[in-house]
Amino acid sequence: MPTPDEARSPASRVRRFWDSSVGKKVVMAVTGIIGIGFVLGHMAGNLQMFKGAGAAQAMHDYAVLLRSTGGLLYVMRGILVGAIVLHVTAALQLTARNRAARPVPYAKRTPQVSTLASRTMRYGGVLLMAFIVFHIADMTLGIGVPGFRHLDPYNNLRNGFTRWWAVLFYVLAMLSLGFHLFHGAWASLRTLGARRPSAAPLHRNMAVAIAVVTAAGLVAVPIAAVLGLFRDDMPVSEAMSTARAGAPGITPAGAAAIGTASAAASVPRA
Repeated sequence: MPTPDEARSPASRVRRFWDSSVGKKVVMAVTGIIGIGFVLGHMAGNLQMFKGAGAAQAMHDYAVLLRSTGGLLYVMRGILVGAIVLHVTAALQLTARNRAARPVPYAKRTPQVSTLASRTMRYGGVLLMAFIVFHIADMTLGIGVPGFRHLDPYNNLRNGFTRWWAVLFYVLAMLSLGFHLFHGAWASLRTLGARRPSAAPLHRNMAVAIAVVTAAGLVAVPIAAVLGLFRDDMPVSEAMSTARAGAPGITPAGAAAIGTASAAASVPRA
C-alpha cells in the first residue's frame, strides 16, 4: 500500500487516473479527437487529387512539404502512434471490465438509444487497425503498388486503385471509419463535458457532419480512380522544384533537363 507521500505524487495520480474507468474514457476521448484531426487533414490533402491540371504537382509538393518539416514530422507521427496505442489499449481494457462485470450476457437485449455505430465500434475498430497496417505498407512503403515512386502520391494512388480488391477494402474501411467517427465524435464531447445530456440523444448533427464529410471525402478518391477521372500526369522532380525556388547551382534550363530525364527514365521499356 502506498505511503501518503507516494499517493500524492504525480506518478501515483496518473496511475489512479488511468486505472479508473472514467480516466480510460477521457483518454479515449482525447486520443479520438487527435485521430479526428489527423483524418480531416489527411482527407484535405487527398482531395488535391481533384485539382485537374496540376494535381500531380500539387500532391508531390504536399508530400515534399511534409518531408521538409524534418523532425516535426516524426514528432507528429509519434503523437499519432501514441494516441492509437492508448486509444486501443483503453478500449480493450474497458471491454474486458464490462464483460467481467456481467459474465452472463442478457437473455434478450433491446437497444433503447444506442445506434448501429455504437454497437459495431469494436468490430469497426478491428477493421480500421487492419486497414492502417495495410495502408502504411501500401502507400508509404509501396508494397504491391504498381509503378510505385517515392514522393509521387498522385500516381501511387491512381495506380494503387487499379486493384479491385484494394478499392473494395479501402471503401469498406472508410465506411467503417464513418460509423466510428459518428459515435466517437459525439461520445468524446460528452465524456469531456463539452456537450450536455439532451432530450433527443439520437440527434447528433455535428457527429453526422464529421462522419459524412470525412467518409465521403476519403471514398471519393478510389471511386474516381475506378471511373478513370485521374489522367496520367507526371510531377516535376525534386530538383526541378528546388530550381524553381531559386537554389544556387541549378539553372531553370538544367532543371528542365533533369525533369525530362527523370520522366523518361520512369517510362517502362518494352
